[in-house]
Amino acid sequence: MIAPALFHLLYSLIRYQLINHSTNQSTSVFFKSAKPFVIAGPCSAETREQVIETAGQLSAMDVQLFRAGVWKPRTRPGSFEGNGIEALQWMQEVKKQYGMPVTVEVAEPAHIEHALKHDIDVLWIGARTSVNPFQVQHLADALQGVDIKVMVKNPVNADIDLWQGAIERFEQAGAKEVAAIHRGFSGYSAAAGYRNQPNWPIPIELKRRRPELAIICDPSHITGNRDRIGEVAQKAMDMHFDGLMIETHPRPDEAWSDAAQQITPAKLKEILANLVIREEFTQDMGGLMQLEYLRQLMDSLDAEIIDLLAKRMELSEQMGEVKKLCNMTAFQPARWREIVETRSERAQSHLLTKEFIVELYEKIHHESIRKQLEILENADKKIIK
Repeated sequence: MIAPALFHLLYSLIRYQLINHSTNQSTSVFFKSAKPFVIAGPCSAETREQVIETAGQLSAMDVQLFRAGVWKPRTRPGSFEGNGIEALQWMQEVKKQYGMPVTVEVAEPAHIEHALKHDIDVLWIGARTSVNPFQVQHLADALQGVDIKVMVKNPVNADIDLWQGAIERFEQAGAKEVAAIHRGFSGYSAAAGYRNQPNWPIPIELKRRRPELAIICDPSHITGNRDRIGEVAQKAMDMHFDGLMIETHPRPDEAWSDAAQQITPAKLKEILANLVIREEFTQDMGGLMQLEYLRQLMDSLDAEIIDLLAKRMELSEQMGEVKKLCNMTAFQPARWREIVETRSERAQSHLLTKEFIVELYEKIHHESIRKQLEILENADKKIIK
């Protein structure tokens, strides 16, 4: 049981947290106007008929922003690369006919110029563009002083600073509302059935650094598989993402680009209807008190873990001294294999996955080796002298 004095103290702290949260809303008003904020439309604007048909079906649904690729950055020449300015006219028709805000991807200052002339509401920066700070800066310069909303997809490589830097370039150019889109990261293979690895810790860290920033998940590009879009969309909601960007086509199998990852408007409606939307905070004081108690226990355990890690690193340094005296290498593959095997077995007996424990021990082992290498390098310098 929690003592009454502690209960009232915790109650006051939690109440303050709730009030403070409610009175400091994010400046991303547009991107947080719905939960989830839904962006939908075809991968590519193929024909006027296809664009208008798709928008017509989506206009009857809870979709806040209509998307379509007008300029398509393709891996190899010869693929369909978009209809350009002509497709912008179709996007204007969507706005006029259905009253839906529209968004297109831009990769060149000239794209921005044409998009603005055609009253595009939101611009998005693709993953192949956000990876290049020079190009991002060119685009930000082209938007200097322009009041338009911008969405920045994560760069193709898993670099949170590069992603955050791209966002900041548009903010510094004067963009009043900027959102981040998590579309996954490129890898050498489609591991775990993803087209682009989600690497969830990166958007989570971005949210920690920029809690006011709207973060939208793109399950289409993460999965590359229409059958898994609902699964990833739900995971994004469970992780407190603000919205979803889902590629939608009236006849996905006939799509001119990325057919496998597009879904029909009817399927999108089904996915959205089945989403479970959870809240970050609750007014249930009993639940809040239980959660705060568990967090205190977790904080205590975390302190113990850090203390134990510090002791483990002290042992690593002592081992480094022994290896220096015995002229041994810092890294010993047989020992590392033993660590992986024994720790994995123990972890699995406690219902922890082998993947988690191996990834954890890789970081611990790397730090241990780093400390031992410092000791060996200092010994080498003394010998050279």
